[in-house]
Amino acid sequence: MRTFSTMLKNELKLSLRGMDMFIFAICMPLVVLIILGVIYGTKPAFNGAQYSFLEQSFGALTTIAICAGGVMGLPLVVSDYRSRKILKRFKVTPVSPAMILVVQAAIYTLYSIVSLLLLYAVAATFFDFQLLGSPFVFLGGYLLVMLSMFSIGMMVGGISPNTKIASAVASILYFPMLIFSGATLPYEIMPNTLQKIADVLPLTQGIKLLKAASLGLSIDDVIISIIIMIALAVICIAVSLKFFKWE
Repeated sequence: MRTFSTMLKNELKLSLRGMDMFIFAICMPLVVLIILGVIYGTKPAFNGAQYSFLEQSFGALTTIAICAGGVMGLPLVVSDYRSRKILKRFKVTPVSPAMILVVQAAIYTLYSIVSLLLLYAVAATFFDFQLLGSPFVFLGGYLLVMLSMFSIGMMVGGISPNTKIASAVASILYFPMLIFSGATLPYEIMPNTLQKIADVLPLTQGIKLLKAASLGLSIDDVIISIIIMIALAVICIAVSLKFFKWE
């Protein structure tokens, strides 16, 4: 535990020195929320919708920070340490691959939670947002989506031989999910063809889960999404640990 806490403290300091996660995990979701709130406010999300635009989109907005940290930030940090031979030095210490990955995941979890709290505070204070579902159900879904998305980053960072490959793979995963999964453009207003493409993206299933939780819909409606999230997390974490590259 002492090794973990020491690594977490040191890695967190290094992360805070940069502005990348502050911009993409904290500022970006907040800016998108404010823009949507100013433009749409309490208007229906689409014709015939019984929920406002923000009520419909809140769950999706909370995933922007998760995606930024888990799919982009985490793998790039781990692969950069590999390229700079830092992981090679860790190899001769009691530090395990699991601890290295969990420390990074813990850091981006903190960013995601701060982002979630800020989003809720701003939405509730300035745009009369209310979480229609159970906060505990929403939090459970949020943690599951976080685990699933972070597992992707663990896998990419754990097995990528160098930073260039990790960056390329992370970008291929990150930008389509950010744009087409419903995190920025609501899934419901997409053309049918685009919806079918979006359904292939892991984050789309996570957003469906969080949307159902935030609106108080039946979990039975998103049971497939829950199964996909759990399966993805198990597979990616197993791959990241089994095939972890020290150098």
